[in-house]
Amino acid sequence: MRLVVDLVRCQGYAQCAFLAPDVFTMHGEEALLYNPHADAVQRENVLRAATACPVRAITVEDTEAPTGTGGRVDSAAAGVGSDAR
Repeated sequence: MRLVVDLVRCQGYAQCAFLAPDVFTMHGEEALLYNPHADAVQRENVLRAATACPVRAITVEDTEAPTGTGGRVDSAAAGVGSDAR
């Protein structure tokens, strides 16, 4: 899984850091640090974080997708359940 965060679009709401703290971290009040090659174990948390981003700044690409599909996961429709954990 590969992540791309549009740091220009990111407004520092930190929903991603709350939902996937092993992947996203806030540095100070506005700077986001993240692991662009998140572990597959973090997949569900990363998809939840991408979906929760109020400005849709996170793009998730599935690097293990079958050839020809592009591997891009639309974070707005990532198939993440609505149940809160």
